[in-house]
Amino acid sequence: MQPIVSKEEFVRLIDQHRPLLYKLCNLYCPSRPDREDLLQDIVIQLWKSYPNFRGESKFSTWLYRIALNTAISGLRKQKKRTGAFTPENQHWQQQDIDYRQEKEAQFKQLYSAIDLLTAIERALVMLYLEDKSYQEMEEILGINENSLRVKMNRIKEKLRKLTKEANHGIRES
Repeated sequence: MQPIVSKEEFVRLIDQHRPLLYKLCNLYCPSRPDREDLLQDIVIQLWKSYPNFRGESKFSTWLYRIALNTAISGLRKQKKRTGAFTPENQHWQQQDIDYRQEKEAQFKQLYSAIDLLTAIERALVMLYLEDKSYQEMEEILGINENSLRVKMNRIKEKLRKLTKEANHGIRES
């Protein structure tokens, strides 16, 4: 027998995990309208899947799995992403900026480098930045823990190279 799905309980859980959903949408969509569309698609998928949530894993693990699959499958359906944000087309102004502006520029640089990663690599980075353990990542992504560790090391190196290239471009400007 299926458990009765409470709309109020579902809304409460979504509200509780809203920051996580916003982060995911920011990682996968370059524009605000695209992020809003993705968020709507994710919530719809979560609602459709909610009656099947059996509580065998944490709700956040289940939510991550549904949300990431929705984001990644949405990317696959798109023929071409327009307006991609790349370090090559971003002009950084480094003159007379305070500490906060410098940190903001570093975050933008990091996110522009993350945007160049594959969908699975972005998913790993997001989970890593959320302080998820490799065991939790394995549950969410269905990739064995040892493979995740190897992939994460490769991603870190890739991000170092991408941000180093972007820093080199800044100094030449």
